[in-house]
Amino acid sequence: MSTIKDVARLAGVSVATVSHVLNGTRFVSDPTRERVEHAVAALGYVSNAAAASLRSGRTQTFGLVMSAVMNPYFNEVVTAIEKSTVASGYSLLLADHRDEAELEYRSVLNLGTHKVDGLLLQPSADPSRAVEFLREKSVPTVFVDRFDTSGGAEGYDFAGTENHDATVEVVTHLIEHGHRRVGMVAGQAGSSTTEERIAGYRSALDAAGLPVDPALIEPGHSDEKLAERATHVLLDLDDPPTALFSGNNRMTIGIMQALRTRGIVPPEGVALAVFDDFPWADLFIPRLTCAAQRGDDIGAASVDLLLRRIAEPDRPAETARFATDFRRRNSCGCH
Repeated sequence: MSTIKDVARLAGVSVATVSHVLNGTRFVSDPTRERVEHAVAALGYVSNAAAASLRSGRTQTFGLVMSAVMNPYFNEVVTAIEKSTVASGYSLLLADHRDEAELEYRSVLNLGTHKVDGLLLQPSADPSRAVEFLREKSVPTVFVDRFDTSGGAEGYDFAGTENHDATVEVVTHLIEHGHRRVGMVAGQAGSSTTEERIAGYRSALDAAGLPVDPALIEPGHSDEKLAERATHVLLDLDDPPTALFSGNNRMTIGIMQALRTRGIVPPEGVALAVFDDFPWADLFIPRLTCAAQRGDDIGAASVDLLLRRIAEPDRPAETARFATDFRRRNSCGCH
């Protein structure tokens, strides 16, 4: 059987150069790359990793499907997932479904045909087709950040944030500042995170003996422009809120834009507290009070659950929930 040294000798290059060509780890000029590829073909060389994959039926690859570009929070989760994946000896293939069910399905289908050993999925609002494919093909799968609210994904592992209690803590804090009308700009309809955060908002009002006014819950659909519009709708009410709660950091950008348009700088005029932190949130004017998610922990836990699912395919489904860190700054009225 040919070795990597044989390939290097035939191509007239170093072993390191052959490795870079095969693994794509460094730039190699086209002529050199072609010599290496011809040598690989002539010798029928199969790398140790590829040979092991053929013997085991595994590719040592995980797939990750999520709206990674749409929300800054997910960058932290993706980084943690990649770090844990590589440390476990796997490669990672990433697909961004942009919160579109059809794109989500096609992404899952594509990764499935590449025979990934397992999949990490942050589901869209309607992941039914994707989940049906994963179940039919028995692909080891872990849900990340969100779960399927329709119940079609029962039996799957899940890693994410404890959204309800975190929202209760933030909204209660606004109420303790004396606010009796707290508006909420809510996220994507049908998302488990949105539903849990709305439930937490309602629970905080109930616990304080305040009525839940449906007019104070305005959908921002996890979009900057729609969140900006939602903020104007709330502040144009005959009895507008004196405080706002943002359902995620992507919408916070739109809310801040709407407030700036009106000349409002929280907490003067309207207090503000948000779900999700920004790396630069402490530099904002105002500095944003928030519930900060533990993206590193969520990412690492999701990979750990997937590895254990592969090793023990019949074990009961597990859930890993992480509390948020409540960070008091001055947008809520704290000093």
